[in-house]
Parts: sequence; C-alpha cells; structure tokens
Amino acid sequence: MLRTHHCGELNADAIGTTVTLCGWTQKVRNLGGMTFIDLRDRYGITQLAFNEGWDVKLMEQARKVGREFVLQATGKVIARESPNPNNPTGAIEIKTQQLTVLNAAKNPPFTIEAETDGGEELRMRYRYLDLRRSPLQKNVLLRHRVDHEVRNYLNAQGFLNIETPYLIKSTPEGARDFVVPSRTNIGQFYALPQSPQTFKQLLMVSGYDRYYQIVRCFRDEDLRADRQPEFTQIDCEMSFVERDDVLQTFEGLTRHLLEKVAGQEVGEFPRMSYQEAMENYGNDKPDIRFDMRIKNLNDVAQNKGFKVFDQAERVVAINVEGCAHFSRKQLDALTAWVKRPQIGMAGVIWCKHQEDGSFKSSVDKFFSQEDLQAWSEKCESQPGDLMLVLAGAKAKTLKAMGELRLHLAEELNLRNPEEFAPLWVVDFPLLEWDEETQRYYAMHHPFTAPLEEDLNLLESDPGAARANAYDLVLNGNEIGGGSIRIHDRSLQKKMFDVLGFTADEAQKQFGFLMDAFEYGAPPHGGIAFGLDRLVAILGGKETIRDFIAFPKNNAGRDLMIDAPSGVSQEQLNELSLSLKLQEE
Repeated sequence: MLRTHHCGELNADAIGTTVTLCGWTQKVRNLGGMTFIDLRDRYGITQLAFNEGWDVKLMEQARKVGREFVLQATGKVIARESPNPNNPTGAIEIKTQQLTVLNAAKNPPFTIEAETDGGEELRMRYRYLDLRRSPLQKNVLLRHRVDHEVRNYLNAQGFLNIETPYLIKSTPEGARDFVVPSRTNIGQFYALPQSPQTFKQLLMVSGYDRYYQIVRCFRDEDLRADRQPEFTQIDCEMSFVERDDVLQTFEGLTRHLLEKVAGQEVGEFPRMSYQEAMENYGNDKPDIRFDMRIKNLNDVAQNKGFKVFDQAERVVAINVEGCAHFSRKQLDALTAWVKRPQIGMAGVIWCKHQEDGSFKSSVDKFFSQEDLQAWSEKCESQPGDLMLVLAGAKAKTLKAMGELRLHLAEELNLRNPEEFAPLWVVDFPLLEWDEETQRYYAMHHPFTAPLEEDLNLLESDPGAARANAYDLVLNGNEIGGGSIRIHDRSLQKKMFDVLGFTADEAQKQFGFLMDAFEYGAPPHGGIAFGLDRLVAILGGKETIRDFIAFPKNNAGRDLMIDAPSGVSQEQLNELSLSLKLQEE
C-alpha cells in the first residue's frame, strides 16, 4: 500500500509515530518560514507541516504544490500548537519528512469544498471533481449504508437475491420504454425493464418464495428533480402471503433503516385509505409531520348568497395555527400563489380568528359572525389562527388545497427534515378512466389484484373497484409501492378484458405469464422501494440527484460524457437501421 493511514483517522494517540498518507491537496498556506498543506481523502483532512528550519528544500517543494495535486507524504505525527476542535484530526499534524507528487493537477474549474462556487451545470460536467466534495461523499456513503442495511435485513428474513434480465420484451402499459435494437434479429427490439415485475412473479411460480433485488430500472419519461431515466429499486416479492404479511415485513425493513441509518425509533406505522388521504390532505402521499388537515365546509358555507361557494362542488378549508397576524401583503401573496397556472384557482378566501374571539374575513359582506363561528368549529380554530378557504370542482379544489397546505408548511418551517413520519396508504382505485382514449388503465399495473369484496365490480362497475394495493409514504414522498398480485389465469384474463386488451393482444404481450399461472402459481404479493428517493429523504433532502454518483440532468443528458450521442452509419447499418434527420 502507498499509505499506512487515511487522512481521517489520526489523533493524539498517534503522536510520535511515523506515518505515510496519500490524498489530494485541499489548500496550501504559506506563512513566512512555515508552510502547511491540508491533505484530503474521502475519510477526512490532515495537516502537513513544513518548516525551513527542518528542511528548506522540502518546504520549497511544498510551496510549488497546487490545488488538487495528488500527494504522498511521510512524516512524524506531532501535536499541533493551535489545535482545531472542528476537525477530527485537528489535535495533530504531520512533521513532513518526505513529499512525493504522485500526479499534478490543473487548476479545477470550481472550488472543491463543502460550499462551492460552481454552478450546477458546470459541476455536472466535471462530476468526478464534484464527487470529491464532502457533501456528495457523505451522500454516497449514506447510500452505501442503506444498501448494506437493506441486504442485512432481507437476508436475515430469508429473502434470496436473484438477478433478472435487463434485455426484455416491450409492453404497452406504464411509462415509455427505452428500446434496444437487436443486430441478430433484424427489425426486432429489446426493451430495458421499467421494473422486474413479471420476472419476480415467475420466480414465485418457480417456488423461490422470498425474492429481492437491488436493481436498475429504466423509464423514458419527462424528468424532474426526483426523477431520472435510470433509477434503482429495492424490488421484493413473497409467496403465500396476504396484504398484512407484506406490510408487516416491509414496515420492519423501514423501521430497521430508520434506526440503523437515521438513529430514530418509530412505532407502528399508521394506515390510511386512499379516499381518506385525498379528502383530508388533497393527495395520496400526505406529509403527516404536521396537521393542517382539509375540512369540508359545504354544509356551513353554502346557501348564504355567496355565489362562489353556492355554485361550487366542494368548499374546503385549512386552519393555519397562529397566523391571524398575516398582513394584507402576505394574504395577497397567497392569492397570487393559488392563481398560478400550476394551481389554477380563482383566489383564496381568508378568515382570521382574532384574539378577542371575533372573526374578520374577506367575505364579511356575506357571512355573519355566527356563520364564521360555524367555520371555526369545523376547522377547530383557536384565537390567533387563520382559516383559508378554496371552492370549485371537487378533485381540482382538493388537489389545490393540498398544494397550498404544503406551501404553507414550507413557509412556516413545519417540515423538519430530521423528523420521520411514515404512513401506509391502502385501498387505491384499481382502475383509472381516460377520457381521451375512452378506456380504463390500471392505476398501478395490470397484475394488481382487486380487493376480494370488489371482485364482482369488475363486470358491473369497474371504476368503483378497489385494488389490493399499498404505498409506503415517508415525509410526504412515496418511497415504496406494491400489491397483492393476480395469480389466477381467469382473473388475469378478466382484468385484461376490462383494460381493453383483445385475446390476441393479451396472449402476445403476456401469454408467458398467463401460461405460467396454469402450472401452480401460489398467492403472492410484493413491493418495490425507490432507493434513490429513500436515501435522499434519509439524508434530509427530497431531490435525488446528489444521491446518485453519475446522474442525468433535467434534459436526460450526461454532461460529463456527453450522452446521448450519435452513432456511426456503420453501426446503424449493422442494425439495419437508418437515421433520418429532419432538415430545418
């Protein structure tokens, strides 16, 4: 080895010993007859000391070192005259006796420090330099710890780690596939997997009753901060189970991660139906770190002569504790916020529950103090609180109020990233109706079983059927989702019929799975966690990019290697493909 220790492990116990360190130059400080180099590796920073009284030539050599030079230094560990209590190695320094430049470096395009002067695009172009910075190193190490603890837990629970193919068959459901042309099968294509769903179900048919895989998945869809074209799933499946068995197993996994990685113990996870989530929080992944639940005011706000409310399908309110002091400027800002195209509401009605118990609202002309008292009772407001009201079509209004709730929580610092509030959301709709195509689509995927009590609805009222599905939500983010699967060929055929598949289409796309069901498929179910998002939340963030070593940007490009890129005509000829570029 070129080193005896790394740059984060030496302390006062090592004083008097001779060591060899390797790393990158963080900083060089020339102070008259002394020179100091901060040497950095992924473990930490150690100070190298040079003194013209010890060795003039060595000090002159040190002064020629630039930022990010790769160095090897040998010397004796001594006590620092001015210890740095903020650095784990701050009690010591190295009295350098030998210095070797293993590689010189160009001046980096941005500072390699916790707080950098590099913009996002520049740092992505030089991602290998950005990864030297301590915040990103911390994120990568956190991801490693989560991966390690997931494997420890699942291995202990009897799960087998089994790999499934990356080159598979394209299917029409779900997001858009990435396709890969086959050179040896001209005119035919593989698809990269959006998930190993059908393969893990086939493994259950094969008798491997507890499967997991930490696996790369691919979706060719529009990107945003928490979405990448390639991402990593913790993919799991179990046989001979019902919903509660799956929930208990993976609640255990989540609790294990929160304890081992975040150092927090949590009790039993609450459960909430999809309908409850939508009615009380305006979305299906509610953040329950704070209350501010949505209240239905239809029975106390309508038929009072205020047309905005009287003509609305739904009138809803939230109570914002201690915010009756909001100024007119602040209230106008909230009105402007809900009027944005992303929210699309006409405005927001406000009502202040004043300290003397009376009420002051933006609609005093239409509502008496007794009317506003009824609002207060619905919202459970107290003197000093602020009630905010939206009205309109039910689905749109609930969604808008859910967004306003989150916006206010952000403004009021109610979303503590060091607090973790997990939640199971269950009983999702099985199907979604699409007006444009005039057909049903599976809300999760076409292999999700309906609740047993809703089986009869597949023929009489498919849109009312509920799925035996579940999502795991953490701090307002979906971190995992799954379901009990269909394991009976006749029920799977019925599901395909409801989804508008012809018999030929179903056989062509999923015949291999339906055929397998005829050879003794056990009852089974599973779940998949988004590893990138899970790690980000455990790291106190909600964006995943800085928790992936080499991510793509919002346009799906890797700026470092310049991908995607063109290929030669020779390569296209081998694939029997032609590339047609549209001329301007």
